[in-house]
This record gives sequence, C-alpha cells and structure tokens, in this order.
Amino acid sequence: MKKWAKWGAIAFAAWWIISRPDSAAGVVRSGAGGLGNAAESLSQFVSAIP
Repeated sequence: MKKWAKWGAIAFAAWWIISRPDSAAGVVRSGAGGLGNAAESLSQFVSAIP
C-alpha cells in the first residue's frame, strides 16, 4: 500500500509541476524561505549560548 501511495504522490507532483509551474515554483520558494528562516533562528540561538 505504501508503494502505491508513494508512486501516486510522485505522479501528482509531476502533474502539478507540469500543469502549474508558477504555483509549484512559489511553493518551492516559500519552502526555501522557511528553511532559511529556521537556519537563521538556529544560528541566533547558538550564538546566544555563552
């Protein structure tokens, strides 16, 4: 069952990227921005530790 779900998710992602590339790029951009913010927050936290 997990194998079918995995392939279904991959097929859906491929269809979405092909049919709406602008929307898919926006999601990737948002995700990358979120990871950047998380890394910056972690860096500030580690820097604040004496």
